[in-house]
Amino acid sequence: MYDSDHISSGDALLIVDMQKDFCAGGALPIEGSEEIVPRVNSLIEEAARAGAAVFASRDWHPRDHLSFVEQGGPWPRHCVQGASGADFHSTLCLPPNVVIVNKGDRSDSDQYSAFDRTGLDEDMRKRGVNRVWLCGLALDVCVRATALDSVAAGFPTVLVTTATAPVTAEGGAAALKELARAGVRKEV
Repeated sequence: MYDSDHISSGDALLIVDMQKDFCAGGALPIEGSEEIVPRVNSLIEEAARAGAAVFASRDWHPRDHLSFVEQGGPWPRHCVQGASGADFHSTLCLPPNVVIVNKGDRSDSDQYSAFDRTGLDEDMRKRGVNRVWLCGLALDVCVRATALDSVAAGFPTVLVTTATAPVTAEGGAAALKELARAGVRKEV
């Protein structure tokens, strides 16, 4: 059994796309991204104390990814494989045993969700994960998609609202409503 208010053994902490390109000075900076890093780090510490698994997703785009404006997509070039913008935030304290989940790593398809064709749900099941705690960037894009897929995969899912930030305030508010309807629990 797990503690309803805290990360417990048997849980997983899933940190979504805490990459330099989504933070201050990056190609696609999200307002508030810098402010959530200490909270994300405190969740990592809590997960470590509890013996919970820690996963970190990242956009890992090829140079010609279909989501880029140059290819007809909606986003500026960001998180290109091997470029510094694809690196995790410099003050993010990922543990040595973190499981990295690459997504959006093919030119011809996008993957907003960390569960989309990555094998993450199977990996979590093999590790005995019973519940998923979510944080990271951006609330109204990749965090939203990941949370919906986590619930669809059968995991009780908790979104830590003080450890995420949206692209837009309106998008964030809409995402929170949608996630609540889908059964995602909110924690601060």
